[in-house]
Amino acid sequence: MARYTGPMTKKSRRLGVDLVGGDAAFERRPYPPGMHGRARVKESEYRAQLQEKQKARISYGVLERQFYNYYVEASRRTGKTGDNLLQLLECRLDNVVYRAGFARTRRHARQLVSHGHFLVNGKKVNIPSYQVAQYDVIDVREKSLETTPFIVARETHGERVVPAWLEAVPSRMRILVHSRPVRAQIDVPVQEQLIVEYYSKK
Repeated sequence: MARYTGPMTKKSRRLGVDLVGGDAAFERRPYPPGMHGRARVKESEYRAQLQEKQKARISYGVLERQFYNYYVEASRRTGKTGDNLLQLLECRLDNVVYRAGFARTRRHARQLVSHGHFLVNGKKVNIPSYQVAQYDVIDVREKSLETTPFIVARETHGERVVPAWLEAVPSRMRILVHSRPVRAQIDVPVQEQLIVEYYSKK
C-alpha cells in the first residue's frame, strides 16, 4: 500500500507542530522550511482548515484518499463528525500499537504491524488500518517476542502514558482494548471542527 516516506521534520515545520514526538530538529527550528520560512504568511479561513486536515492526516500516516474515506464514514455515524473521525483514526491497529508504547512512532508501529508481528484475538493481522473494537486483545506473536523492537519496548515501557481506553501488559506484550476512545481521551493537536468545515465545502 502507498504511504508517505519523506522527511517528517519538514512536514512538522511546515504545519508548525511536532508530528513525530520529541523531534529535536523541529525544536531547534520551529518555523517553516525554505528560503522564506520566516516570512509573514497571509492567514485565511481556508488555509487554517487545510492546515488542520494536513496535521491530522500526516500525524496518523494516512494518504489523502484514505483520509477522505474516514471522513465519509465518520459523517455517516451518529454523533459529532469530528469526534467520529478522530475515533476512527485512533482505532487503527498501528496507532493502538503506538499508543500502548510498543513502538517509538506511528511509522514504526505501522512497520511492525505490516511485518506480521501481531495477533488480534488470536488471529494474525498485518493491516495497519485494521479497526480494533472494544474488548479486542492484541498480542505480539510468540516468535517475535525476543526480537529487538519488543525487547526495547519492554525495557522502556512506562516512558509514554497509555490512554485510559487501552491497557498495556508489557510482561506479556499484550494490549487490551477496554473501549473505543472519546474525544477527551484523544491527545492530538488538532481542531477537528476545522477539518469538518474543510470537507463540507467540497
